[in-house]
Amino acid sequence: MLAKELYDFRSVIQSQGIIFCYSGYITEPVLTGIGEALKQKLYLEEADKTTMRNIFAIFVEQMQNVIRYSAEKEPPEDTDDVNELRYGILNIGMENNKFFVTCGNKIQRSDVERLSDRLTDLQKMSPDELKSLYKQKLRGPTEETSKGAGVGFIEIARRSTEIIDFGFLDVDDDHAFFALKAFV
Repeated sequence: MLAKELYDFRSVIQSQGIIFCYSGYITEPVLTGIGEALKQKLYLEEADKTTMRNIFAIFVEQMQNVIRYSAEKEPPEDTDDVNELRYGILNIGMENNKFFVTCGNKIQRSDVERLSDRLTDLQKMSPDELKSLYKQKLRGPTEETSKGAGVGFIEIARRSTEIIDFGFLDVDDDHAFFALKAFV
């Protein structure tokens, strides 16, 4: 039974074009290790350098979003961020001869509207508008809700060759599952 369940899971992800899948707690060392495996896989896939850089940049931004913002964490109570483990899922694959990077994690339901508005705005922007916004954000003050420079989603949208896709699923009274997909 165990072998069949795992083989069926493997078959499902392969049928969806997924070449790399990670689900679990994410830390900076995990990000680094997965990043090394990803670079090697992209090299073996003979991806060109620009594609490799864009996939890697999107991968890093999405993983850092999990590390900084996933509501599914250990320990569950607030502590210093250094000792927390945050849970998420990441997939990298091929669809219609393009690479994609998807990432998902639980968030507070109170953040859904703000994230949806921000991502919808990014979907409507041209490459030049995204570039200008990116520069503006780097020069300006960090947003109150940001644990970084506040440019992660902008960077993902800039590097994606298609409009980024995202969605939310209510999980319980306090949480939603957030998913983001970018193509390169």
